Amino acid sequence: MSEWDAIGFVISSKYRVAVFTVLSEGPATTTEIAEAEGLSPSHVSRALGRLRSRSLVELIVPEEQRKNRQYDLTDKGEQTWTTINTAGLASET
Repeated sequence: MSEWDAIGFVISSKYRVAVFTVLSEGPATTTEIAEAEGLSPSHVSRALGRLRSRSLVELIVPEEQRKNRQYDLTDKGEQTWTTINTAGLASET
């Protein structure tokens, strides 16, 4: 996936943008992201899964841990978010 493919993927969903907005400040759980952005945890969970499948977000606790799962941006995710913010693309969603 090219950087522009990643950017398009992120900004095409308000849920993915919300996840990036919170994770750009540091690791967070699904519940923390949902509460910070006023979203349903199920929407956030779905967005996290899709972002993980594209290596933009990573789980930073063991996969077996079922509660308080912390997520963070990968290096690729951080680079993507920097480009989105620099170009002012996050506000278009």
